[in-house]
Amino acid sequence: QTRSLLGVFEEDAAAISNYINQLFQAMHRIYDAQNELSAATHLTSKLLKEYEKQRFPLGGDDEVMTSTLQQFAKVIDELSSCHAVLSTQLADAMMFPITQFKERDLKEILTLKEVFQISSNDHDAAITRYSRLSKRRENEKIKAEVTEDVYTSRKKQHQTMMHYFCALNTLQYKKKIALLEPLLGYMQAQISFFKMGSENLTEQLEEFLTNIGTSVQNVRREMDCEVENMQQTIEDLEVASDPLYLPDPDPTKFPAHRNLTRKAGYLNARNKTGLVSSSWERQFYFTQGGNLMSQARGDVAGGLVMDIDNCSVMAVDCEDRRYCFQITSFDGKKSSILQAESKKDYEEWICTINNISKQIYLSENPEEIAARVNQSALEAVTPSPSFQQRHESMRPAGQSRPPAARTSSTGSLGSDSAALSALSLDSLVAPDTPIQFDIISPVSEDLPGQAKSSGQSGRRTNPFGESGGSKSETEDSILHQLFIVRFLGSMEVKSDESPDVVYETMRQILAARAIHNVFRMTESHLLVTCDCLKLIDPQTQVTRLRFPLPNVVLYATHQENKRLFGFVLRTAGGRAESHQTSICYIFESNNEGEKICDSVGLAKQIAFHAELDRKASEKQKEIDRVKEKQQKELNKQKQIEKDLEEQSRLIAASSRSNQSSGEGQFVVLSSSQSEDSDLGEDGKKKRESEA
Repeated sequence: QTRSLLGVFEEDAAAISNYINQLFQAMHRIYDAQNELSAATHLTSKLLKEYEKQRFPLGGDDEVMTSTLQQFAKVIDELSSCHAVLSTQLADAMMFPITQFKERDLKEILTLKEVFQISSNDHDAAITRYSRLSKRRENEKIKAEVTEDVYTSRKKQHQTMMHYFCALNTLQYKKKIALLEPLLGYMQAQISFFKMGSENLTEQLEEFLTNIGTSVQNVRREMDCEVENMQQTIEDLEVASDPLYLPDPDPTKFPAHRNLTRKAGYLNARNKTGLVSSSWERQFYFTQGGNLMSQARGDVAGGLVMDIDNCSVMAVDCEDRRYCFQITSFDGKKSSILQAESKKDYEEWICTINNISKQIYLSENPEEIAARVNQSALEAVTPSPSFQQRHESMRPAGQSRPPAARTSSTGSLGSDSAALSALSLDSLVAPDTPIQFDIISPVSEDLPGQAKSSGQSGRRTNPFGESGGSKSETEDSILHQLFIVRFLGSMEVKSDESPDVVYETMRQILAARAIHNVFRMTESHLLVTCDCLKLIDPQTQVTRLRFPLPNVVLYATHQENKRLFGFVLRTAGGRAESHQTSICYIFESNNEGEKICDSVGLAKQIAFHAELDRKASEKQKEIDRVKEKQQKELNKQKQIEKDLEEQSRLIAASSRSNQSSGEGQFVVLSSSQSEDSDLGEDGKKKRESEA
């Protein structure tokens, strides 16, 4: 607004300069050309008559000024036929004032304009150097020099700007003096020259000129008083604005306002210029309702940057610059990375955009409602310091559930759905449930529910299924899909039957992050297999967490913000071993969460069909074992029957040779004994029983 108003004043000064130059040329013709005195005075009269037709940007003067100039034009037109040239009188009384105004006052305006432009450019350059300061390899000497440069350039710009504005305001009074004083001198010269001018210069005209002289003196006194007041205002502003020259003021003296629903200021915007290169552009940004607008210097109005209704905002690390944050639209298709000048602006921008995304600005008292919402959320949400305590009792559930059905939301985050209208929020998530915002890797703390012999605690996992030594636990899985995700938070929930549990958990976690200024997120690789879900460290390839797939009972993604998704994990443990707890995990992905949910659904289907195939295979093996046992019993029975037939034949032969000699009997008995040895143990027992 200040620069736009300054442009109006500068345009007005240009119009005044143009008009004064024309008037100066007209009066110079009177002074130079004695022979053209009549024509010159006629032109002067004509220009004075056209004053009321001039369109000054700040508006024309009052009617008294216009009527006064019209009266002067009428008198000068009557005197245009005079041929006497008053060189000396005109030089002193007419040409000198307007020359002083043209050569001194108007040139002063141009000089101050150039000085202001130079100081403004120096300030922009200093701000640019200050914005490029590194937060990791920060040199205190360089930082002090750059801060001092910003302080000096900002102070210089402010002082130059105030003097420039003072000169522009004073120009409005000098314009009147520059117009009236030469005319007054001209008329007085005409009166003194024409001793016989009583015919034209009547007493009424002399009284009019006297009144004009008095008016000029009054305008001059008013101008002097206004200049004195503006000088005092400049001194007061210099004293009051000294702390504001620092680019990053002390947050204890200037705390951030977290209940804003409107914000405006300069930000550095990141623009990609190539695959890996980018540039930063400083522009003026402001919020207008639910829109984020930007306006470049010199533009008449701002342009739309992004619709920030239901958007997400978070702090990011970008090219080693401080105070950077990213705004992502509700559909995830558009995002912008911006850099604030100070920590105070950085926090205020994030809180303001977060308040606007909740559509608080549509209410009658937005700031009061924002303060109440933030206070109620602060009382309802308490962050948990330990993530490991929640997983100490994690064990695979004893009973498996059918594959969970994936559903999607029909409303935006924070809005009441049809299910929530019938089911209170307290039945989904307890009000005092703690929230964990970060992941603690089980490298140093082993989970009791996971055996160390399984090699799951702290082992490196290759997400692409390639193993260098021992066999990977997911090597037999036919599904391996990898996604880049960022962990937003997790909390225990009361129910795992409705997808509204996931939506309510998303709302509470995002609200808690905004309230507690938790802007950083842990990035991981989510590996989806037919056995489990794994969170893998992208740098070390260490498995941070492992979620057995049968325990994932519910998963959902938001319909509007496709990048947000979550799942509910049912675990056994707690105070009683038979007690089951449900924990909801919320993530943000680089691509759509629908793809991750589809992948999890596919993994559960594959696992379900694999379980059916395994049970069918075990049943078939049991049937084969029964058939084999029956076949063995049948073969054994046939062998017994054969042995009995052989024994009967031998007994019949022995009866026929009963009358034979003892030697013959001995031979038969020996043969029988050899037959008994051939029959085996079962045959012997059978023959004994027969005997």
